[in-house]
Amino acid sequence: MEYLLLGFLTSLSLILAIGAQNIFVIEQGLKKQYIFIVCLICSVSDGILIFLGLFLFHYFNQYFNPTVELIFNILLLIFLTHFIYSKIKSRNNTMDFNQSIKEIPLKSIIFKTLGFTYLNPHVYSDTVFFLGNFSKNFSYINKFYFGMGAFMASIIFFFALGYLSKYFSRFLKSSKIWKTINFAIIFFMSVLVIYIFFSIINL
Repeated sequence: MEYLLLGFLTSLSLILAIGAQNIFVIEQGLKKQYIFIVCLICSVSDGILIFLGLFLFHYFNQYFNPTVELIFNILLLIFLTHFIYSKIKSRNNTMDFNQSIKEIPLKSIIFKTLGFTYLNPHVYSDTVFFLGNFSKNFSYINKFYFGMGAFMASIIFFFALGYLSKYFSRFLKSSKIWKTINFAIIFFMSVLVIYIFFSIINL
């Protein structure tokens, strides 16, 4: 049981940091767009990467070299730049809070969620490498409990993030407030782009 709790608290401490994926989940919650699908993809993806890290850490540690990290960083930089550009183009648009969810392409939401998840090298450093290295001396059964605890933290975190954002969206009916949120998203994403850019330079 202690390994289950340890995994839960360790994983939660890693994913609490504000990142591109978390901001995207918050935005989808505020827009009430496919929240369940977005949260499910994020949490299941975390679970897959967590258990890959726990049981295949040494293999991935051998092949995840600076070149691979550079490629992921460049892909994420391109992805985020395109996302920011699309947000800037729509910053003056009025948000229709009554827009039907069926009018939004599901494929687009899935693609964006997968992009924010699997193109982010920090997802791998947190789930595969940090948790894998942290638990490398655990027995297999304790690795399993540790992984389940970490996976549970991810599920609770993403669904809470998405649905709490949906709940608070009822207080954000004003287009002025939405434009402020949109600006904040652009700002945080831009900071992440700058951070990634300097990460690429320093590799």
